[in-house]
Amino acid sequence: MVIAEIKPFEEIKNLLKKYKKILVAGCGSCVTVCLSGGKKQVELLASALRTARKIESDDVVVGEMVIPRQCEPKFVDMIKDEAGKYEVILSMGCGAGVQEIAERIENIPVLPALNTTFIGMADEQGQYLEVCAACGDCILSMTGGICPVTRCAKSLINGPCGGSQGGLCEVSKDNPCVWQLIYDRLVKLNMLYLLKGISQPKTRSVHPRRMVREDLKLKKESTKGV
Repeated sequence: MVIAEIKPFEEIKNLLKKYKKILVAGCGSCVTVCLSGGKKQVELLASALRTARKIESDDVVVGEMVIPRQCEPKFVDMIKDEAGKYEVILSMGCGAGVQEIAERIENIPVLPALNTTFIGMADEQGQYLEVCAACGDCILSMTGGICPVTRCAKSLINGPCGGSQGGLCEVSKDNPCVWQLIYDRLVKLNMLYLLKGISQPKTRSVHPRRMVREDLKLKKESTKGV
């Protein structure tokens, strides 16, 4: 999932200081799971904004809304009418969510309440680990389902380096050497032979990237014979 964290409250306040009608929009997907932008976080942030403005004797209207996914056009379209009642949308979604809303609702500023950090997973309660760089050339089938591109400090795809000691990364002793983890996993799977192969260097991606699924695109009606 996409991992994000809420910006410092003072930063959010400064982003919104000139607006009197604010819509706080949450997302029911990744940021709900990592407890950054779901219904509860929308309620808490909206309440904090109202309280802060009240202390400053500054009238403000703060609306609240959560949609299933901010990165999906059909869900963003659901809030167009409601959003038109406000001067600004404060998105509690990832960077993709902010940009999707801005793309679909062009006449209202859309500001981020979160800092998007990485694609990761929870390795324990309240703790998240970056596990995917979205590189577009997945080699997890060769590494026991553990990504060295992201989880190796040097992104080595034919590791390990010579600096790891006792199963720990030389860059940070707080991190295990991912190639030790890969080795141990492949031993358990009886697939150690996979390490005999040589992975080719990854080419640098050109941004922005785009993926097209022809099978999912809407088919244009034929105008033949018209």
